[in-house]
Amino acid sequence: MTAPARKLATYADIEAVPPHLVAEIIYGVLETHPRPAGRHGTAAVELGFELVGPFRRGRGGPGGWRFVVEPELHLDGNVVVPDIAGWRKERLLHLPATAYFEIAPDWVCEILSPSTTRLDRGPKRAIYGAAGVAFLWLLDPVERVLEAFQLVSRKWELVGVATGDDQVKLPPFDAISFPLAELFPFDPPPSTDATPQG
Repeated sequence: MTAPARKLATYADIEAVPPHLVAEIIYGVLETHPRPAGRHGTAAVELGFELVGPFRRGRGGPGGWRFVVEPELHLDGNVVVPDIAGWRKERLLHLPATAYFEIAPDWVCEILSPSTTRLDRGPKRAIYGAAGVAFLWLLDPVERVLEAFQLVSRKWELVGVATGDDQVKLPPFDAISFPLAELFPFDPPPSTDATPQG
């Protein structure tokens, strides 16, 4: 006896998800996860601040980009929501009339969290590559690590990593640099395994 065919998720499934969850359709499967926590959201805002001046407005940088926070992307039958996406202006002349984008971004940043790391490093990275996204950044706000990947011959190549007190100067935004630590304005949470002082 053969197993019944799996029912593919539809956009109606996304619309039925409660608003406190982020919903995506990845290879036909509805995936949901909580909205970003404070450390995650703060890192997204700080990264946007570093990029918008020089790359959107041309202040201290070349300009020529458009950025959107948490855009809904419809890519080859998948519905994915990166934390931040950027398009070169010539590829995104106007905002779509729809609530979603069908033009693949030129750059995507995923901010890792326990509920999303599996998807961000696995199937979502594959979806972005298949759609022709040229650059992918993975930012871990707990470990304070930023990894930059570039799509080369349809495969992701790691082109740089920033940690600790490093200056971030990574493609496609290597016309400027900024301190990685600026993305994490709050002190890390206190350790719970500290030995009591006697």
